[in-house]
Amino acid sequence: MWDLFNSKPLLSTGNRDFQHACYEWLLKNFGERPCYTRARLVLPTEEFFPARLGSAVEAAEITFAQVKKHAGMEDWKCKLQAQAEDPNIEIAPALVVQNVDHNPLGSFSVNDKNEVLITYNPKLAEDPIQMIATFAHELSHYLTATAAEPPPGGWSNWEFATDICASFLGFGIFVANAAFSFQQYTNVDAHGWKSARGGYLSEAEHSYALALFLKLKDIPVKQALRYCDANIKSNLKRAHKEIAGDSIIGELRNLKYQPIRE
Repeated sequence: MWDLFNSKPLLSTGNRDFQHACYEWLLKNFGERPCYTRARLVLPTEEFFPARLGSAVEAAEITFAQVKKHAGMEDWKCKLQAQAEDPNIEIAPALVVQNVDHNPLGSFSVNDKNEVLITYNPKLAEDPIQMIATFAHELSHYLTATAAEPPPGGWSNWEFATDICASFLGFGIFVANAAFSFQQYTNVDAHGWKSARGGYLSEAEHSYALALFLKLKDIPVKQALRYCDANIKSNLKRAHKEIAGDSIIGELRNLKYQPIRE
């Protein structure tokens, strides 16, 4: 008989196992570094991101410095650089150019002199949550690039593991809320709706990664729920409940720190 009260798990077995494997990989490589031992649940409040005034460039630089600090990577050397502006796809009222390439929200690269460059799309100045999520993602690239051991499934999964790492560093609320946005826009000539996607994981996957972080750090889920968008809030409650009935947290806590490269 079909059990009406047995709800479908938030993630597929494969996606859930991948998240567990990624947390295992992160804890083995970085579990005793300050970036994790001192990690807190970073919130969209003035405690973490004090109000500031200034140009878009100044706001980005200040925000990047704050994200580095909260990620425990304040002393990690890297250059922040704005990308070129995206092309304007509106050439006349109600006339939009299709199939125009846009710059990514952010990028991470290392040159032959071992100098790290992180870039960001200037349009992020319009969306502080997306900006913080993007910086957390790119700094997670920087951190995980120091592991000689590949992430679960190999380096082809690096982007997905990097998204999970952003939650591992405490930025789960930001990357989850930024995973998808659908909002109204209005300008002089037109109005309508626009959508945007940030990162590589779905809202449900980000919610599960955040729930793992909360459980590992013994942080009450209610501290995160009040700052989550509606979809994330629902997913996080489900993930938190599922993890509470699983043995994964105990298994992760019993892992031994085995850094591959200092």
